[in-house]
Amino acid sequence: MASKDKTPADKPSKKQGKPRVHKELNGFEVSIDQFGELKSSMNIEKINSFLDKNVDDKKLLEKEEKERLKKLNKKK
Repeated sequence: MASKDKTPADKPSKKQGKPRVHKELNGFEVSIDQFGELKSSMNIEKINSFLDKNVDDKKLLEKEEKERLKKLNKKK
């Protein structure tokens, strides 16, 4: 029988325990049930408020940059 080459995805993870999270998200866990639904240990509104405070929205930044460039071009 030919042996199957193991890919990195087939190997068990060397990490043990829970991953590190930001102190505001302490206790946050996500799992997927048998129906494919995400189950979270934290309220989605709390997660969204954390993301709003700590993560820049690329689309908003691009929009602001385009508007700024339009204003500069109009002045010329």
